[in-house]
Amino acid sequence: MNAVRYEQQLVYPSKILCVGRNYVEHIKELNNSLPEQMVVFNKPNSSIAKQLHAYHQETLHYEAEICFLIRNGEYAGVGLGLDLTKRALQSQLKQKQLPWERAKAFDGSAVFSRFIDLTGIDVSALQLELYINCVRVQCGGVAQMIFSPAQILSDLQSYTTLLDNDVVMTGTPQGVGEVHRGDVFLGRLKCADQTLIEVEWLAE
Repeated sequence: MNAVRYEQQLVYPSKILCVGRNYVEHIKELNNSLPEQMVVFNKPNSSIAKQLHAYHQETLHYEAEICFLIRNGEYAGVGLGLDLTKRALQSQLKQKQLPWERAKAFDGSAVFSRFIDLTGIDVSALQLELYINCVRVQCGGVAQMIFSPAQILSDLQSYTTLLDNDVVMTGTPQGVGEVHRGDVFLGRLKCADQTLIEVEWLAE
């Protein structure tokens, strides 16, 4: 089983629950339609990677996301994640109205920062920033989400059991693009103007 770090512990998510199409501007940049209900897909534990890769059978695209870690059916921790996507394959699958798993749930398709305890953090003020080679490419947060973190949790719990240490990825703002080998990614999770987490990944 692959692990993520929550505070000082390594913990082992049974699954990663991902929300798609949760920022209007990102929906527009990919020419998708606004969802009538929440779009959800899963990644298995085997998708978790310590290293950011630029290629897996095809060039990968990055999507930075605010992520939550579950304890006792509630959000207990928060961190940053990269949802890596085979965009060309995803487009082919969408055209054929087929599931996305081959483009989203492959080995190495999820990379995470550490998770920190959520106690005392105002979830409504959470924001992310992603820089590639010192250029900011993504910026967004809870205020821009179509479905809030609380709505996401309620919707997920309506049909599936959330186990301790499961991770919820809440969608990505506009600015997604290709990962290139040698790119330096810098992600920041902020609450209002305070930086909670800063993480760097070097793409291989």
